Amino acid sequence: MKEILSLFESIATTPALLVGLIAMIGLLLQKKSATETVQGTIKTFAGFLILTGGSTILSGALEPFAKMFKFALGVQGVVPSNEAVVAIALVKYGTTTALIMLVGMIVNVVLSRITRFKYIFLTGQAMLYVSCLTAVILISAGMGSSWETILLGGLFEGTLLTVTPAFCQPFMKSITHADNIAMGHTGNIGYAISGLIGKWFGNSKNSTEDIELPKSLGFLRDSTVSITIVMALVYIILALIAGPTFVETKLSNGTNYIIFAIVQAGTFAAGFAVVLQGVRMILAEIVPAFQGIAKKVVPNSKPALDVPIIFPFAPNAVLLGFFVSFIVGTLSMLVMVALHTVVIIPGVVGHFFCGAAAAIFGNSKGGRRGAILGTIVNSLLISWLPLYILPVLGNLKMASSTFADTDYLVPGIILGNLGRWGVPALATGIVAFTATVIIVSVLMNMREKSKNSEKVAKS
Repeated sequence: MKEILSLFESIATTPALLVGLIAMIGLLLQKKSATETVQGTIKTFAGFLILTGGSTILSGALEPFAKMFKFALGVQGVVPSNEAVVAIALVKYGTTTALIMLVGMIVNVVLSRITRFKYIFLTGQAMLYVSCLTAVILISAGMGSSWETILLGGLFEGTLLTVTPAFCQPFMKSITHADNIAMGHTGNIGYAISGLIGKWFGNSKNSTEDIELPKSLGFLRDSTVSITIVMALVYIILALIAGPTFVETKLSNGTNYIIFAIVQAGTFAAGFAVVLQGVRMILAEIVPAFQGIAKKVVPNSKPALDVPIIFPFAPNAVLLGFFVSFIVGTLSMLVMVALHTVVIIPGVVGHFFCGAAAAIFGNSKGGRRGAILGTIVNSLLISWLPLYILPVLGNLKMASSTFADTDYLVPGIILGNLGRWGVPALATGIVAFTATVIIVSVLMNMREKSKNSEKVAKS
């Protein structure tokens, strides 16, 4: 049993393999030739490996950034990092987490089939992290590692991963100028809020991507060049503040601290370029392949993919979002120091990926102003909500890390506080959540049918 669970967990948490298998199933359902099936499967698999490789390069380049920042400010506290906190939690909750994830995937497919929210969540590591969060909260609330925990946890996870892409889809249409992919990340609640903020308070006529440059600065239109220059300035300033002694002894292995800063900036830009290449390959293969599943298994469904999938659509917003989000996170940290609360140190990786996406969503309906305002709101959420999830994490509340994204924080806080009312309240809340999603879907379908009937009658 453990070996089967281990195999399942390995497949489900390896996005390239999971999505490659999905592509293969889609192509087989369409009765494509062996050549087309093999080609589509391998290109999808390789595309995701390229994308995740680029994301790893980005994260690696941001690691010394975070260390220099922490040393320069001399602050100790809790760093939101999904990877770190899950690594700690899986030691105790590994089996329950894997089983919740299995049930959650089944629930996601079933709900996508029977409701109007037809989004198949394909970001494997995000599914694992949501499963882990759910296991920690349910067990900490007194449910234990029982079959009830697994079923209720899977029901909660599957429902959450079905409905959060739906929140983002109106903005995804504006971002991608199509309706064939969805957002499958654990910052979806924050991204949808950013999109709404942009829609309400922004100006869609002034996009982040329409910034006009003088001819002499035309080279900055190349994203690789502009990202390298901007990040080099930031890294060099941070290296100067941290000082050559710290950088050269702790980070660069003796390399001159200015040269090290420039290389890290170039590495960051290279990682971004790799991500863009991976996205191009995935979009070229997964969307046509997924049509087989959409037609046969879950009609009209869309693949919900990881957050870098939208980066090529607004590269200016990516950088803008990162800097705005990180600045707001830093200011929030200073306020926490002044208030003598637990200090949430801004996680650079979280603020990059979530800040970038929030800016893209805000920009989609509200232009530059929407990008900035949406990112500010999202950054406030991921900076302050970790304070409120710590008390419901049981033994993990003493860890030096915690969950980072809105789709862990908002549902986790609600679920954890329900748990304080006892297991019956927790179980009732989860079942009510799923029932609400189904009822809302039915009502929306009835409303849509009524509108279509009225149009036919008028014509």
